[in-house]
Parts: sequence; structure tokens; C-alpha cells
Amino acid sequence: MRRTPRFLAALLVSTALLSAPALAQGPAPAADPVVARVDGTEIRLSELQSEMERLPAELRSMPQPMLMPLLLDQLITQKAITAAARAQGLANDPEVQARLRRAEEEALQQALITRAVAPQMTEEALRARYQRDVAGQPAEEEVRARHILVPTEAEARTALAEARRPNADFAEVARRRSTGPGSREGGDLGFFKRGDMIPEFATAAFAMQPGQISEAPVRTQFGWHVIKVEARRAVPPPPFEEAQEALRQRAFEEAVNAEVERIRGAAQVERFAMDGSPLPAPAAPSLLDGAAPPAAPQPRR
Repeated sequence: MRRTPRFLAALLVSTALLSAPALAQGPAPAADPVVARVDGTEIRLSELQSEMERLPAELRSMPQPMLMPLLLDQLITQKAITAAARAQGLANDPEVQARLRRAEEEALQQALITRAVAPQMTEEALRARYQRDVAGQPAEEEVRARHILVPTEAEARTALAEARRPNADFAEVARRRSTGPGSREGGDLGFFKRGDMIPEFATAAFAMQPGQISEAPVRTQFGWHVIKVEARRAVPPPPFEEAQEALRQRAFEEAVNAEVERIRGAAQVERFAMDGSPLPAPAAPSLLDGAAPPAAPQPRR
């Protein structure tokens, strides 16, 4: 299946998450007063509110009596610059017109994708996905382990022998010998799932019970590990509230990709060479395509 080009996917992901208020129409004219004029061009309250909806959440949380004047000053500056550019005839500049066409195309793309994916982003749709993908899954096992990481097998075997001595403190050995992250904490890695670690490490750790130390050093791309499992536990699926954001992101990406694939599949596309000339027709399949060469004749006896 053809994948969505990265640049298009990034464009759609970054823009189609705009909240509904940003796409909603402004208030009725009677409730939409003019808050400024710049060279005769009006700025209405609805435009100011629309700009506010596009701000990052941390800026939108500012008190409106403080935020609105700042936004209005910004809009006034923008309108003044736009008016000056029009006065100089820049609206007819070919490069400017090309940018305007591109901006129009992007706005249309964003509007189409936003409308297409909206039904799959409702709380009802996300709860259905939660029941299908999360709630019904069995509890996932986690392991808490410590490790000693050293660059050579010889050093790992020395550390392993020391850690296996009667009454040895694995954490203390890790603090002295380990070169890996977390050595100051005695090599403590906390709890982790099987998929959180590289396969060689995870296979060894999840094969052990609490209190066990690996029988032999474990080699990974980072070096040689001596592993001690501290605890194991089964973690039930998270509640909907915790999983909601991840579900929303996954649903959004799947819906965008599906819609883009549908649109591309329905489009009539012609491709040409980089100089605009027709591309050569693909070669017709041959009856010999995929055929194996004949076996070498056997020598006569």
C-alpha cells in the first residue's frame, strides 16, 4: 500500500488537530463589533477571537483583558503591512501569486481532511476503540531489574562473580563497576515492559524470577550486562482517561492516512519525466519472466 508522504502527513497532523471553535463561524454581525480600522480595513471581534483560538494553549490561558490588546496590536500591524504591500502592487507579483495559490491549496487540504476524520475523533468513537484495542487486552507483565554494564566480557564475568558472592550487595557492586546510565542508583532500571528493552536484554530479564542474577553475562549493542531481577508484576490495561490521548493520536493518523489513500486512489494521475517528456511505456511481461534456467546437462558415462 502506498504510504502518505511525510511532508503531507506532517502538514495534516499539525493542522487538522485544530479545535472546533477555530473552524466555527464567528458571531452574528450584531454581536461582532468593529474593534479597529487600518487604512479603512475593519478588524472585527470575530477575527480577534479566531486568532486567539490559534494560539498555543499556554498563551490562550492568559487573562483576556491582557491577551486581547496584544493580539489586536499584532493584527493592526499585519493589516498595515498588507495594505502597504497591496499599495505597491505586490499582489500581482508572480512569486506572491504562487505563494497565495499554495496557501489556498493547503487550506483546502486541511479543511477536507479535518471534515473527513472528525467522525472518528468523537469521544464515542474513541471509547469504542478503547474497548476494542485496550480494555480487552490481558494484563501486561513488567519486570523491575538492576544491571551492571561493562565494555568487555572479562569485566562482566568479574562483576558477575562478585555479585554472586554470599551476602553481596548487587547495587553496591553496580555503583563501583557499572559504566552505564543509572550506575549511581545501583543500576536500577525501574519497572519496564518487554518491548521497552532491546530483545537480548528483555529475553534474559523476563526469563528470571525475583532475586535471581543472570547465569552468564548478556551481550547487547551497548556492551556486557549482568542482570538482577528485583520484582515482577502484571499491569492491567489503563483506564480510558489515561489512554484517551494515545488513542486519539492513533485514530487521527489512521484516519488521515486512509483518507489520503482513498483520494489518491480515486485521482487520475499522469507522470512525466523531469523534462516534461513522456515516460517510456513499461516493458510488456515476457513468458520467460521468472523462469529458471535449464539444468546443466549431465555428462555421459
